[in-house]
Amino acid sequence: MKNFKTIAIALLVAFGSFTATAQEKKVDVKASKINWVGKKVTGQHEGTIDLKSGVLVFKSNKLAGGNFTVDMTTISTTDLKAGQGKEKLDGHLKADDFFGTDKYPTAKLVFKSIGKKSDNVYSVTADLTIKDITNSVKFDITVNKNNATAALKVDRTKYGIKYGSGNFFEGLGDKAIYDEFELAVDLKF
Repeated sequence: MKNFKTIAIALLVAFGSFTATAQEKKVDVKASKINWVGKKVTGQHEGTIDLKSGVLVFKSNKLAGGNFTVDMTTISTTDLKAGQGKEKLDGHLKADDFFGTDKYPTAKLVFKSIGKKSDNVYSVTADLTIKDITNSVKFDITVNKNNATAALKVDRTKYGIKYGSGNFFEGLGDKAIYDEFELAVDLKF
């Protein structure tokens, strides 16, 4: 009986120290930035979108997880000015042809697996949900102190966003929009 108590106490202490090493760091959504670039045959547009919430999880000072919610209603074009097509493009991106933000106001990213590539760089596989459709995405994330950066490409057609895609519509010519858009993420926590 004495041995059982000793083993039980040792297990509790070991389990307690293991769980104590996990640390969630809440992302500062006001200081963090997500920039996007969408390209077409005749050029490109760029803009921003805001995080609604986010958390990075660390164990023993190593990245171990993360999850984020993006406020799709904040998608905004930055390369156009008011009166020069900005309102029209912003409205179109929020419409059902693209992200349908009235019905789908958020997108989610949940880390599923993480591999360490070097001291501060991790390879992440995550589930990205846009318009209630979830697909796996892969990207690298660099973590330095209270900052993390990542760049990723997303194929919009995998989320039912086919508008202007040369893979789904013929005869678009120079009106074709490339399927992938790019995200540059700068997280502060």
